[in-house]
Amino acid sequence: MQNFHKLVEDIQNNCDITDARYARNMTMCIYLLEMRQYYRWEHDIPFFENPPKSELGSWLVKREQYWDEVEDAPYTELHIGEDVKNPFEIDDINRLLNPQGYVYSAGFGRFSKPHFFLGQLLRKEQRDGFTILVSGCEYARDLIAPPAALQKRTIYLRREAVKRMIWEKFEEWRWSRRDKTQSGAFSYYDFEANPDAALETMTDAESEAMILHELGEGQAGELLGQAWEEMLSEVSSRRAEIIARAVRDHLADCLSTLPKLIENEVWCSLDFYFINLEGMRRALFPSMLSAYRSWRESGQIEPLAEAVRLGKAHWLATARSMLEIFEQEGASALEERLSEEKLAL
Repeated sequence: MQNFHKLVEDIQNNCDITDARYARNMTMCIYLLEMRQYYRWEHDIPFFENPPKSELGSWLVKREQYWDEVEDAPYTELHIGEDVKNPFEIDDINRLLNPQGYVYSAGFGRFSKPHFFLGQLLRKEQRDGFTILVSGCEYARDLIAPPAALQKRTIYLRREAVKRMIWEKFEEWRWSRRDKTQSGAFSYYDFEANPDAALETMTDAESEAMILHELGEGQAGELLGQAWEEMLSEVSSRRAEIIARAVRDHLADCLSTLPKLIENEVWCSLDFYFINLEGMRRALFPSMLSAYRSWRESGQIEPLAEAVRLGKAHWLATARSMLEIFEQEGASALEERLSEEKLAL
């Protein structure tokens, strides 16, 4: 591709600007973990090698100094051949890049942080009315690399980000060796004897599980309508946004992810799903966690399937209740109800 290196440079510049503006809003623990993995990606360090601590420290200082320099810079327009595109015109950009074997995405994540990435296009497929773009090697990315995202009716699956997330969870389990749930998830793969092959195979399985989640997000969007996105953009409370996203995640998983994993008996991905049931999502759905533990102890899947069926109705009703408050009373009223736990979740 002509001027490919310039395109990578411009997209990475936008990644650096969004990191300069938002990255340091994380908690210190999460920030340092993300920076460690970002250093690994930037320096092409294999998962099975630890980044050098002395070099990591000096790199981090220089990176923060660089962020100070670019924080107020405008996002760069992207030049693709003779075309000049706003970096958020993702459909037009992909129409130009996909035929050449590349995939690009730009969008807004948690707390309105913009995300950008450019990767190798591994495959493009259609499923249930959605386009799925699967990327491999990533040429440009920001600090946070969401493994999968839904933009309108296109799902972006970032295989390298999926692999990185799996490896982080494996390292976490290897350090502690206490969580039997995590032990079960990794027992399907031979990480001890052949970690490279195990990681590749697990990445294939979890990529499909994440596509199922994004298909569920699409179904949830059809049920909730554009008003949900308007609500999410207007709430200013971080707690309210986290709860809203958790509610929709649960609805998506009860619509698509969990029913399909159970129907197809993909037990490895079902175990890994519950490894990642953390934070607000875990706190809001204790009945699902209890049903999962029951299945792990008894081997009977029916209680878990029933919890999914009940969860679909519950989270749809909850989401619609939140929308009703937002539409009738406004975002501040919804934030107040959620902060004071006056809304049944």
